[in-house]
Amino acid sequence: MNNPYLAQAAPALHDKDESIYQALMTAIVEHQLPPGSKLPEEALAEVFGVSRTGIRKVLQRLATVQMVTLAPKRGAQVASPTVEESQEIFRTRALLEVANLPAVLARCQPPHLAALEAITRQEQQAHERYDGPAAIRHSAEFHIHLQAISGNQVLTGMVTHLSQRSSLVIAAWGSPWRQGCRCDDHERLIELLRDKALQPLSDALMHHFEHIVASLCFERSGVTLPDFARLFAGYKES
Repeated sequence: MNNPYLAQAAPALHDKDESIYQALMTAIVEHQLPPGSKLPEEALAEVFGVSRTGIRKVLQRLATVQMVTLAPKRGAQVASPTVEESQEIFRTRALLEVANLPAVLARCQPPHLAALEAITRQEQQAHERYDGPAAIRHSAEFHIHLQAISGNQVLTGMVTHLSQRSSLVIAAWGSPWRQGCRCDDHERLIELLRDKALQPLSDALMHHFEHIVASLCFERSGVTLPDFARLFAGYKES
């Protein structure tokens, strides 16, 4: 399946810029570039084989969707959500996703359930392999696909964007191995979805978000400069 974080990305850039945007977005949401990581234009331009102007354009787009911060004389760095902002992100997700459940239930069919079950299996396998990026990706994929059942593309786009920002929250405040959501929570949500039990489903989803927030430890690590050459080693065309 496609990376759900990129499904509702910012408006299309030129092909080269778009591919760089997607590479950086994926690295950020999958915790390969942690919050606070510096993103120097010169280093990124060298790695991606483009001008600093091209990199600057991509960083500006990432700043527009609140994944990167830009500051005079300090340059760009991966956004670091505050405690209040982190709590608001998950509070907003809970409000949106729970409110949309009646529409999800009204349109849910067996193929939707099968797709969610497949995602949950992939998420569980990622946890068993200690594959953090995959666990994060499948966790977001579950929530985005669940909301997409409703057919509300605007809300699904909002959930996608909030999932991107949620990944930053977990990277900033989560424990060393706290990747994505709780697989057993997702399995329980599927059971309730199959039973078309709206109130228990709503309660379970709300508690799911409460579990995530409760798992966060509000201590922040220092700012780092990643090894861009290693991280994006396969990017340049031969």
